[in-house]
This record gives sequence, structure tokens and C-alpha cells, in this order.
Amino acid sequence: MPEAKVAVSEGLFGFHGGLHIEGHKAPACDRPVDDMPLVDEYVLPLHMHIGAPAIPVVEPGDRVRRGQLLARPDDFISAAIHAPTSGTIRAIEPRALPHPGGLSAQSIVLEADGEDRQAEPFEPWPDYREKNPVEIRSRLREAGIVGLGGAVFPTAAKLATANPGGVETLVLNGAECEPYISCDDRLMQEEPETILRGAQVILHAVGAARCLVGIEDNKPRAIAAMQAVIDRLAAEENERRFEIKVVPTIYPAGGEKQLIRTLTGIEIPRGRHVTDYRMLCLNVGTTANCWRAVVEGRALTERIVTVAGGGVKGPRNLRVRIGTPMAKVIEAAGGYTEGVDRLLMGGPMMGFALHEDEVPVVKATNCLLALRPADRDPTPTPQPCIRCSRCAEACPADLLPQQLYWYSRAEQFDRCQDYHLFDCIECGVCSAVCPSHIPLVQYFRHAKTEIWYAERERTKAEHARRRFEFHNERIERQKAEREAALAKKRAAIKAAQEKKAREEGGQVGSGQPGEGESERQQAAAGLSIEAARERARVRKARARNPATDEKPAATDTDHGAARKPGAGEDA
Repeated sequence: MPEAKVAVSEGLFGFHGGLHIEGHKAPACDRPVDDMPLVDEYVLPLHMHIGAPAIPVVEPGDRVRRGQLLARPDDFISAAIHAPTSGTIRAIEPRALPHPGGLSAQSIVLEADGEDRQAEPFEPWPDYREKNPVEIRSRLREAGIVGLGGAVFPTAAKLATANPGGVETLVLNGAECEPYISCDDRLMQEEPETILRGAQVILHAVGAARCLVGIEDNKPRAIAAMQAVIDRLAAEENERRFEIKVVPTIYPAGGEKQLIRTLTGIEIPRGRHVTDYRMLCLNVGTTANCWRAVVEGRALTERIVTVAGGGVKGPRNLRVRIGTPMAKVIEAAGGYTEGVDRLLMGGPMMGFALHEDEVPVVKATNCLLALRPADRDPTPTPQPCIRCSRCAEACPADLLPQQLYWYSRAEQFDRCQDYHLFDCIECGVCSAVCPSHIPLVQYFRHAKTEIWYAERERTKAEHARRRFEFHNERIERQKAEREAALAKKRAAIKAAQEKKAREEGGQVGSGQPGEGESERQQAAAGLSIEAARERARVRKARARNPATDEKPAATDTDHGAARKPGAGEDA
């Protein structure tokens, strides 16, 4: 049954390439969103967003409530993680991630108590227009708001890196171009006012003058619901900044650069960003959660997930708590059908196959696609490239996929970068149109991974080199400091010795008026020394002849007799 469509808006510009593919939106988009029941255990990876992993602020054994902060952002590009329900933290340990390589990462394991008690919310800001842009961004960061269209880039960081000159146009992305996925479609049908109110918050935060809402023409009910609210806001509040643009259903019309090219005619060159042209693009689900975070004070703890494909019994959209095991989500949709052999996270074009269904729903999980062999085309054996250039004609990024293929296959990664490999959005159009059935996107992903790995190794080597140089500089600096301290100590000792010598010389020579006086004093001192020596000789002589001290020597006249001649004298 062909999908109902509405007229495409006039004045659109389109984009290069693209592909017309069947939507497979029904029956999931035809029924209201159901609330997913609570489960016994939730697993919350610390790295479920672009940027640095979050840092846990809880420990095993802690009791938490829904909306309570479990992990804080660790960097400018990072996001907070909050409890999806009340319960007890059982562990913080490595758990399997929803990743094409089956990787594991540190995760917070929450055992639910079934009571779903709410934590104290953030302060509601119904008067958000009184808050400045910094306060708005801070609230979005605290609430863990990220892009829900698949990129999971932290919204606060995206607003902060907008053009310093201001943003003129806010673009709401409601295209949802990939087959099977209908979560944004149902959100626009059921909560159009929440989306547009959230857009008003963003318009206030970035100072934009208008908002363009891009919706594909295969979503007539969503277009009608959104237009009804826009008309009511214009009548009741004189709100005239919103305008819906109905775009043709061409995959990948929901790509950021492709949608902006279609709506405005502005083509974002390689190496430039949308914000460089004073525009900002957000998913409709993201803006709805911005309203909840800023005005209602609610953190991001759940999202709408499409469960679709021939491998599931009851395709539908479910409102799922972050961290719910995917097996439980499939069970809530009726379980698997017979013959299912593949489960994808995302759509058939850009999604990836999961190794198991026990991995958790994360903020990037917009769709779970269960497929049987009959639901997809068989995969023929790849053949050599015939250089037909169909891939280049269909590439929405206007690249040369055949050249990228040759260089990726030959592992000439420098040449891949010369041909703008990182402008590839991995939409899968080139692989879909290739008559040789070459899995081109797989080659491009491999090349990107190898380049990233080489960059990390170079970064590590540069870091090691800088650490080694810093180590050597530190050793040299410490050596110089020790030598300087030793030299200073030696100088101080020498100065002290010289000072002491000067002081002693001053005491010896104190009171000497002149050179002549000094000589006289020295002569007097010499005489004194000689006199002392003479007195010493006299004392020694007296010691040898003590009688000389008792009576005087006799004379000739005293005794009346002549003195006896001594030896050697004449008689």
C-alpha cells in the first residue's frame, strides 16, 4: 500500500544524489506510543554519548530515585547520566555495549525496586525567558540532554559552539528519512506543542529570529499536528517565527547538511560547520526534551524507540527507560517471530547488527529492527569494480566513492583523506546502488577506524615524547637548582669568613691614630719584652744562690784580714 503524502513546499533546493526507497513505516507509525513496563535491572554505560565518558558519583549499595544523578559529565563535550527508576546500585563494572564490534565498557548496574519513586527535580523555570543563555546551557548539561537523532552530541556543547555572531535560523529536523523508523513521526503527532515549546527555549538561548521545521511529505498526520499548533501559537501569542517546510521523501533527506541545503539552498563546504553560517539544527526529540529539562526540571531518563521489522510480532513505538535490556523491549512488542536471524540498532541503511539482545537501550537507540532472511535482499558475492560511477552520482555528500574504495582497499589512508573520507556520512547509498555489490561503506568505516587508530598512536607517541622531554628538563632544572643552591651556600660561607676577618682586624687595630704611633708602640713592646727576660734571668740566678738574698757580701775592712785569692789569681 503506497504511503500517503502531502504537497511538497515551494522554493526548496534539493541536494546532490540520494535514493528513493520504500519507507516500511507502517504499522508502527499507525498506533500510539506505549509505555514500556519497568524491568528488574537497568544497565547504564558511562559512555553513551559523543565525548568523554561520564564519571560516577554513586557507589555500589547506594539507593537512588528516578532522575537522580548517577554520573556527572567529565569534560566540555560530555553528558550526565541519571537513574531511570528508583532502586539500588548493584555494581559499576564492564558490561556489553550496543556496538558493532561487541565491545564492553564501564556501566552502572541499577537493580529496580519497582516503586519508581521520583527524586527531587531541578527547579522548574516556567519563566525561562528571564534566564540567560549560560543558565539555559547549564541546565541542559545538568539534565544530560543530547541529540536524539542518532548523533548523541551533547546539546549544551552544541549551543555553546554556535557562531559568536549569533544564530539566525533554527532548523528542526523531523525528516526521519530512514526506512522503518517512526519514533519522531509519532512524537510529532502526539506532542507537537512540547516540541515547539522546546524550540522556543532554544530560540531564546541562541537569539535566533526564525525556525524552519523540515518534515518529509510521507508524514501527513505529523505535518497537520505541527501546523495546528503553529497556527494556534500565532493566533494566541503572536508567535510567527515557525514555518513548516515539507520536503520530498528522498534518502538521506534527514542528514544535517542535506536538510539545510534543501531548506535554505546553502551548501556547507568541506571542513565547515552549520554554525559557521549562523544556523543550528536539532532533532525534534531533542527540542522536546529541552522543554522538559528547562521548564519542567526533568532529566533525560527515557526515549521513544521504534520496534519494527518482520522479525517482531507487534511492531510499535515504545517509551523506554534508558538502560532497559533490548530483549525486554522486544518482549514488550510481542517477541520474535519464527526465523528471525538479525537484530539491528537503527535502520537498515545506517544501523548495525548486534551480537546479542541483552545489551541496554542507550540514548542513541531510536530503533530496534528485527529481520528474517525474507525481509531483506540476499547479499551477493562482491564483484570487481567496473567504474560505472553510479556511486558518485548517488552520493549525497558529493564524494567519489570509487576512488575512496580503491585507496581504502590498498590502505593508502593519506589518499583517502585527500579525497575527503571524513565527509562521508555512511548513509549506505553507494553500497545500495553498486552493481558489483561491493560493501563500500564497510571499507570506508574500516579506513576511518585505521586513521583514528593511527591518530591516537601519534598522539600517544607525541605525549610520550613530551613527557620524556619534560622529564629531562625537570632533571636538568633540579640539577641547576642544586648547583645554584650550593654556589649560594659557598658564597654565604665565604662572605661570613670575610666579615669575621674584618671584625677581628678591626679589634686588633682599634685606637691607632697613625703609622708613627704604631711603630713607637711596637718599640716599647720590644723593650718590655727584654726587661721581662732580664728579670727572669735574675730570678733563675737567685734560685741557684739563695744566700745572696740573706746577708751582704763581706769586705776587706769589715774582717781585718786579707781575702784569700781565688783560683787563677796571684797570691
